[in-house]
Amino acid sequence: MSQTPNRPLLGCIADDFTGATDLANMLVRGGMRTVQSIGIPDERLAAGLDADAIVIALKSRTVPVADAVQESLAALEWLRARGCEQIFFKYCSTFDSTAAGNIGQVSEALLARLGSDFTLACPAFPENGRTIFRGHLFVQDQLLNESGMQHHPLTPMGDANLVRVLQEQTALKVGLLRYDTVAQGVETVRQRIAQLRAEGIGMAIADAVSDADLYTLGAACADLPLLTGGSGLALGLPENFRRAGKLRDSDAAQLPTVSGGDVVLAGSASAATNGQVAAWLEAGRPALRIDPLALAAGEAVVEQALAFARDAGQTVLIYATSSPDEVKAVQAQLGVERAGSLVENALGDIAKGLLQAGVRRFVVAGGETSGAVVQALGVQLLQIGAQIDPGVPATVSSQGEPLALALKSGNFGGRDFFTKALKQLAGGAA
Repeated sequence: MSQTPNRPLLGCIADDFTGATDLANMLVRGGMRTVQSIGIPDERLAAGLDADAIVIALKSRTVPVADAVQESLAALEWLRARGCEQIFFKYCSTFDSTAAGNIGQVSEALLARLGSDFTLACPAFPENGRTIFRGHLFVQDQLLNESGMQHHPLTPMGDANLVRVLQEQTALKVGLLRYDTVAQGVETVRQRIAQLRAEGIGMAIADAVSDADLYTLGAACADLPLLTGGSGLALGLPENFRRAGKLRDSDAAQLPTVSGGDVVLAGSASAATNGQVAAWLEAGRPALRIDPLALAAGEAVVEQALAFARDAGQTVLIYATSSPDEVKAVQAQLGVERAGSLVENALGDIAKGLLQAGVRRFVVAGGETSGAVVQALGVQLLQIGAQIDPGVPATVSSQGEPLALALKSGNFGGRDFFTKALKQLAGGAA
């Protein structure tokens, strides 16, 4: 069975920019040629798309629920109009959500629009230490609410029981697909899903403690119109299309080489990004810290950062990353929303200024920061390449003059991520 040119098989909606890239990375690893769109593509850009999977990156994780639902439904309609056979709603592997419940309510709205009565919710990503056991989410060996996520400035997670968390966010009945069922294989999972549906369950948290579990879930859910979860759940989806004879063989990860200057921009306050910044500083490499209070006071922070980068004579790190206590102190003075937007806008303006100065390769840490940077750079489409670290691929913009970007979720990557990413974006191996 041959695939019609330009007709994607899998349509994906992600609630933030780095989450979209993380998902796209997983699909490329499975052999699906994948394009990521920053927001819903306009018709001019859409006309030239030729990919097995399209990932639409929204900035809907922390916006009001009504806005998140509206944006997600608009993305769904765009993907359905292109003939996508299955829809995937991607959120963070730490189940980041506002108290009002964007994950539950967006999932419910997508399910209703698709005319379906059941979906799975599985944010597990074992390769990055996120596992689900008896409905409880672990980050490495710690429960979610003891992992540091309880201190997240925008989406603090105080409960590791995902069945309970999700049930608070949806009018649908939430159930559990347990590990002992998943361990028995694809057919047993399908039978259990049928039972859950018969019991009136509309969404089920799925346990997963290994990649093998995710492959089982993916195969068992090949016929579901909607799947929701972290990028790990997408591991098994390419093979479903391959078995059906719909997936073309190709080098899905091949990217063009991009020449020019490079920079590292970090806005995340996560533990992983703090470690990456520390590693850069310990190596004695040039870095400049952005002070949100100075931004609020109207100081010429952006201009100072551009001058610093220009005068350094080598690749620099410009960062606003700080400890949870420092973040809270700034938020107490400026408010949570203003503190975040000041930093994001400043890093976006810095990226734009560096682009004008000849920088063409950008390593960016933090989901919100990545969103601000790609918008400032005018990037709308990304071609997804090979993985740098779990959950983070190299990418190249697909319109206009090409830019190479590594867009990293705050929690992802090893301590040496910045150095690895710069090398890979320059055309070297990770």
